[in-house]
Amino acid sequence: MPLRNPDELTTEGAHALIDEVAAFGSPPPIFILTGGDPMKRPDLFELIGYAASRHIPVALSPSATQLLTADAIVALKAAGLKAISLSVDGAGPEVHDAFRGIPGVFERTMAAWETARHCGLKVQINTTVAKRNLTSLPQMAHLVLDRGAMTWSVFFLVPMGRGTKLEQIAPDECEDVMNFLYDVGTAIPLKTTEGHHYKRVVAERAVLERRGIQPQEVMPFGPTYNALRAALEPWPWNSRRPRSPMDINAGRGFVFISHTGSVHPSGFLPMAAGNVRSQALGEIYRDSALFRDLREPARLSGRCQVCEFALVCGGSRSRAFAMTGEPLAEDPLCAYVPGSFPFQADIADLVGHTELVGDAA
Repeated sequence: MPLRNPDELTTEGAHALIDEVAAFGSPPPIFILTGGDPMKRPDLFELIGYAASRHIPVALSPSATQLLTADAIVALKAAGLKAISLSVDGAGPEVHDAFRGIPGVFERTMAAWETARHCGLKVQINTTVAKRNLTSLPQMAHLVLDRGAMTWSVFFLVPMGRGTKLEQIAPDECEDVMNFLYDVGTAIPLKTTEGHHYKRVVAERAVLERRGIQPQEVMPFGPTYNALRAALEPWPWNSRRPRSPMDINAGRGFVFISHTGSVHPSGFLPMAAGNVRSQALGEIYRDSALFRDLREPARLSGRCQVCEFALVCGGSRSRAFAMTGEPLAEDPLCAYVPGSFPFQADIADLVGHTELVGDAA
């Protein structure tokens, strides 16, 4: 069994980090404990309680192992946990267990989902999109609709770590998935992770709706979109417009601290900007050269630099780094040609409007 890293932050070091998070002010950042498996950390409940005492909302992203029992979930809620995120990559064990490579993990995840909702925790469901489960997305949408969740977070694969063993979808398929998710978002709360160009799709669809234009007349829907939409039916369509994602990206409204204290713009961008053992977290976040570069759209290159959506999208910096070795390169998964959307004046107005960048994600 793997041993804990001897350089892992101690309980006292974790307390100090929580104090620094609290110092960011009001509203406080959401403090997410993840892993690996955070359930293996012996002081987990104590750390959740300490963060809650500092008025920091705490969320947990555990692995669905035997440690994630119903009693443990109830105890996490009692300690001060506000939300839990669970990974579900298929609507049944055939897809999910094969995706995760662990028999029985789907049923454990479903049990954890039910317990979490029953005891009053907010539940976010995370789904990774890859070639092998692409056609399962409509069934996943129905699973989230039927069981209920605060948010369905759809993660667009970054080829790093175990992700290198999964085949990515192509850029044109990604475009189709983004538009499919927009449709799904009329009935369930939805956001994307490392799929920042979903913000562009939301803006484009909003413009077309205001003009009374069917999206198929303007947007290049392909066979993947048509297949996903057909498999989604029946679906409870309504007039609710999908909420606009927050303007958050690597190093821009988000910071990742590893178990040893190193500070990164994202958990999927393995470039360290400092370490909380030797430097204040706020100082690293606000002043490090890496974070400052990532927050400056003019520093981007390729299509991302000239894109009219750069201020609200900016592309996945993690995917750019994983696939090109350059964190400021264009996002290889984005198929959009800058300037190609026909209603540029509408986009210029909408991109600067608070409704595009200010809603909760």
